[in-house]
Amino acid sequence: MIYLEKLKSVQDQNNSWLCIGLDPAIERLRVDFRKWDEPILPYNRAIIDATADLVCAYKPNLGFYLQWGAAGVIALERTIAYIPRHIPVILDCKTGDIGHTQAAWGNGLFDEWQVDAVTVNPFVGADAVLPMIGTRPDKAVYILAHTSNQSAPHFQGDLVHGMGLSAEVLRQSQTWLTAGHKGYVVGATYPEELANARSLAPNANFLIPGIGAQGGDLAMSVKYGPDEIAGPVISASRSIIYASGGEDFAEAARSAALNLRDQINQLRA
Repeated sequence: MIYLEKLKSVQDQNNSWLCIGLDPAIERLRVDFRKWDEPILPYNRAIIDATADLVCAYKPNLGFYLQWGAAGVIALERTIAYIPRHIPVILDCKTGDIGHTQAAWGNGLFDEWQVDAVTVNPFVGADAVLPMIGTRPDKAVYILAHTSNQSAPHFQGDLVHGMGLSAEVLRQSQTWLTAGHKGYVVGATYPEELANARSLAPNANFLIPGIGAQGGDLAMSVKYGPDEIAGPVISASRSIIYASGGEDFAEAARSAALNLRDQINQLRA
């Protein structure tokens, strides 16, 4: 099944455009979990069990696992394997090398770990994308177009007026011929950029971070997020997985996820 079909299927099944970021911060895990030799996997499993019927994707961020060393990488691999196979897994790693190195990333992430999509930094050009999805029709990359952080405009430019690196990435990458899908990361913290991003990439799926703790604009994300096939992947992490620091963390995560999913759906109506 190609990536957009898989995404659309679970969006319809769960009536959801919500993606949960699985980002295990050392200082945020419950105290009793931190006493374990390997606290990440049981924590993630509990979050997944509580929310799998409410999401369209899960998005683990590689950096949050590398900080735990080898144990974190093992936990990430097992977390990916634990996620139900009908739900897309987007590995947020922002890889962006060239040639054989990028091909090695693709071999490891797509073929070995079996993730469905990865985030890619396009600074080096098409060489960051073609080795990943040039011959993988069932996979996708989300190319960084306009990120959600405060300093993003310093290098990424003025996408509202179609000027700068973000606009050039959206224009140029549309010409790259790939078997897999080219989506884009467009942060909800810059809602005025979303409309122009959609006009420059009308057929691309959008991964939209910045909802929740970063205070992004949910209404604009819903308005300009959908493409011709699927809805956007609207991502929230801290506001859901750390909704409670107590024993009810999984129940609180479910409640927060349900609330955000319903807010999205009200805006879709």
